[in-house]
Amino acid sequence: MQTEKQRLGADGERAAAAFLAGQHYEILDRNWRCPAGELDLVARAGNGQIVAVEVKTRSSQRFGSGFDAITPAKFRRLNKLLLFWARSHRLFLPELRVDVVEVYATATGFDCNLHENVHS
Repeated sequence: MQTEKQRLGADGERAAAAFLAGQHYEILDRNWRCPAGELDLVARAGNGQIVAVEVKTRSSQRFGSGFDAITPAKFRRLNKLLLFWARSHRLFLPELRVDVVEVYATATGFDCNLHENVHS
């Protein structure tokens, strides 16, 4: 049984995927896992670049924004996971890219904010 927080996170990831599709992203993988961790979404951006997308869903900004949760250590781990994803799919990625989607619950659904090509 899912907790309310897990349900909010899953709903936020679905909202982020739909939002990204409207931004010309193609979702290639969702919740990809390996022993080193998990990528929320892997997508092909409109320019063809493969991107690890971290989704941060919040019910409010009372404890900070979703973007604030991306620490340098989290950024390094996302880059490493994207490399593992590429190897598992026999792809060479000449450049690693991490995008962050902040998702905020509203009375009528979700609002999404995209941060492209973030750096630590």
